[in-house]
Amino acid sequence: KLLLHGLCSNTTVKSLDLKGNNLRIVGAEALGKLLRQNKSIRSLILEWNSLGMWEEGFSFFCQGLGANSFLQRLDLRNNQINHQGAGELAMALKQNASLQELDLRWNNIGLLGGRALLNCLQSNKTLKRLELAGNNVPSDILKAVEQALDHNQDRQTILSETRSRTHVLSKEVLSLKNEKAKQFLDLMDTIDKQREEITRSSRMSAARVSQLQEALDEQHSIMNSLKAKLQMTEAALALSEQKVHSLGELLSAMKQEQTSMAERHLKELQQQKQEGADREGKLFRELSAASEKNLLLRNQVDELEKKCKVQQDQLFQVKQDLTNTTAELKLRAVQAEERLEVEKRRFKQNLEDMESLRLKEVDHMTQHIEASERSMQERIQRLEAIRRALEEELSQVKAAALTERGQAEEELIKVRNQARLEEQQRLEHLEEKLRLMTESRDEAQNCCLKQKQVVGEAQAKANQLSLHADGLRRRIEELQQDLSSKEQEKVTEVNKVRVELQEQIGHLQAERTAQEGLREKIAALERQLKALSSNHREALLDKEGEISMLLEKLRMKEAEISRIREEEAQRASFLQNAIMAYVQGSPLGTLSPRK
Repeated sequence: KLLLHGLCSNTTVKSLDLKGNNLRIVGAEALGKLLRQNKSIRSLILEWNSLGMWEEGFSFFCQGLGANSFLQRLDLRNNQINHQGAGELAMALKQNASLQELDLRWNNIGLLGGRALLNCLQSNKTLKRLELAGNNVPSDILKAVEQALDHNQDRQTILSETRSRTHVLSKEVLSLKNEKAKQFLDLMDTIDKQREEITRSSRMSAARVSQLQEALDEQHSIMNSLKAKLQMTEAALALSEQKVHSLGELLSAMKQEQTSMAERHLKELQQQKQEGADREGKLFRELSAASEKNLLLRNQVDELEKKCKVQQDQLFQVKQDLTNTTAELKLRAVQAEERLEVEKRRFKQNLEDMESLRLKEVDHMTQHIEASERSMQERIQRLEAIRRALEEELSQVKAAALTERGQAEEELIKVRNQARLEEQQRLEHLEEKLRLMTESRDEAQNCCLKQKQVVGEAQAKANQLSLHADGLRRRIEELQQDLSSKEQEKVTEVNKVRVELQEQIGHLQAERTAQEGLREKIAALERQLKALSSNHREALLDKEGEISMLLEKLRMKEAEISRIREEEAQRASFLQNAIMAYVQGSPLGTLSPRK
């Protein structure tokens, strides 16, 4: 008792063997309490314990068994269970929904206990094995019990198969949903990444174009400054030409004065004329050299202007090329974005269409499966009802036959007892009693023949019912084949859906390759832009080198021009001083103040 009370709260013991422990009323009550409270024991062995001798304790044990929902195997062999205990056990089995194996061999169940157990199997659908050997149970009841157990086993196998199939189908549907969701999320991530890369590349290209534009603006400002410097040099050259022209006019005036003075003093100034002519020749040669130098400088200035114009044209052409390339890049980027948006919308639409079609197909398949399951369950219920009715008819016929046989046996016993009493009491009436005995024997024989005929008819009905049950089993097999064919159709449809999904994945991969090709084109354009920018930079560097060389040449020319101007000014001042000295030293100069 203490052991069983301790096991009531135990959660680890799975199997309990109490064979041959001579449990009494207290032990049976403790077992009932254990079965009510324990939720871990799956197997209980109570062989050789004589539990059936204690009716109250066994009834309490049966109540605990009916309340238990975890025990799967129970061994009650050699426990002296009578037909009343079998009735209690049958009531417990009607309430129990977990027991699968029950061993009642070598007890005293008898006919009534066998009927009670047979009746309980109509409501108990979980019991798969019931051993009733050595209990004085008729063979027909044993066969009926075996048929009920076989039906329970078939029902359990069908239910387990349907549950496993529905579980597998639900798992496949969930896996397909998860795969599609993952694929959709991956595609959205890749599209977002591609869009980010395109925007990043467009920003980089815009930044590079802005940098190139700034460089072009700087070069343009440099060219404007060079133009201003050239204009300044041209103005300086114009001033130098004006000065040369004024000096020429002064020289012509001086020549006129010299000619007039030479006419006046031809004789006196021949030597001076020759010297003056020599000096004038030198001055003319110097002036011609200066004019030639001025012409050369003008030609160089013209060449510089032409080069500047060519450079301006080249810069304008480069600027136009840059604008064209930027416009083409912008157009290509816009076209690529439009294509991406169109492809994204089309892909989303395709995904939505495929999702709706898949949901419709799944709903249709689930509805079809549920309808088929409901129809199969209704057919199974109808077959069970028919089987129950047939079993009830069989049990009624067998019970009637058994009652009639018992009545006949009781009548025979009564007749024999009466005959014995009459033989002992009334010896004088032997003839009458013999006649009565023969008549009663004939009647009993007739009754036996009638009972045999009834039993034969019942056996024929039982054979017909067994044939009908075989037909029902074949019908169940056909229905199972239909279920298998429907499952195969479902599998084929699922394979079709998988193939379609694989095709969609192939299309998406092709689109991805196309996008990679666009990326490669964008990278090639970026490389071209880099090459153009590098070439443009090299050209700008070359132009800057040429401009620096031209500036150095201009500085050298300005230095030469300033040196020539200084030399001309010095020569003019020398000539003026010489002329003034000559004029002052001549006799005309001495006479002129007197006048």
